[in-house]
Amino acid sequence: MISSRQDCSFYEASARERAVGLVDRGSFTELVGPDSGITSPHLPVLGAAVAFDDGVVTGVGRIGQRPVFIVSQEGRFVGGSVGEVGGAKMVGIFRLALESYEKIISKHPGDDGRTPAVVISFETGGVRLQEANAGLLAHAEIMEQLQLCRGKVPVISLVGSRLGCFGGMGFVCVAADVVVMSEQGRLGLTGPEVIEEVMGRNEFDSSDRALIYRTTGGKHKYILGDAAYLVDDAIGAFRQQVVEILNMPYAEIAAHRVIGSPELVREQMALISSAPETTDAADLWRRFGNRFPETLPNLSYQDFMDRVIRRTDSRR
Repeated sequence: MISSRQDCSFYEASARERAVGLVDRGSFTELVGPDSGITSPHLPVLGAAVAFDDGVVTGVGRIGQRPVFIVSQEGRFVGGSVGEVGGAKMVGIFRLALESYEKIISKHPGDDGRTPAVVISFETGGVRLQEANAGLLAHAEIMEQLQLCRGKVPVISLVGSRLGCFGGMGFVCVAADVVVMSEQGRLGLTGPEVIEEVMGRNEFDSSDRALIYRTTGGKHKYILGDAAYLVDDAIGAFRQQVVEILNMPYAEIAAHRVIGSPELVREQMALISSAPETTDAADLWRRFGNRFPETLPNLSYQDFMDRVIRRTDSRR
């Protein structure tokens, strides 16, 4: 029996524990789970171990009357990387959500409280190198599904697990309608170790934990506006935020998007050009009005939320 205790640490939880805990108690049904026995066709050829879920849990549950389709990545298997099987499972969830949407609106037109949603709990370094072509294709197919969901099915990204969200999945994460993070979450395109390897330690010291969290961590992404919401490190806190988001009209949810329009590109380019001398995230925090930015990383969650000043978003 998988625990769904709401006070469990989201950071410490397995992919299944997160998936079960995000929806109403007893409502989660896993799809293409270990019992299906579908494993990567590529890893055995390379002498690598397989997993009977390929490192991603997919399924459907409920929040109230709304079906919620879940994707939850497991970082303990090949770093949460995306290969052929795991990628296909993710694409399948989007397709099922869209099919569900069409059926529900035909029976209950105008009833937003019944329409489905997709929630993705990210824990990944991106493409699985052993399955590079298949993994890249999966990323492209997932991005296509995200576009097909626009205006129909809200997509919510959650980042708060051990490995964070990097690589191509970083793109997928921010292409959703809204991003929710905890302080422990990390989000970016290129991981710290890769930056150091390519650019050198003087450019980015991957052993500097404080530096990593100042540039990719949840607090920083929340201040920038890349994450719409910052929550405490508990499955219940993420679930409650998902519930609150799904109670919003779709247009209000979509207003939290951070990529996908010329207006967003112009706003982000303006931010970059207005801070050419910035050398550290704390410099940006000060520009946004935080008087003692160096103290923000050490504040407790509630103290941080009480004191922080975020970047002004001209859209809201």
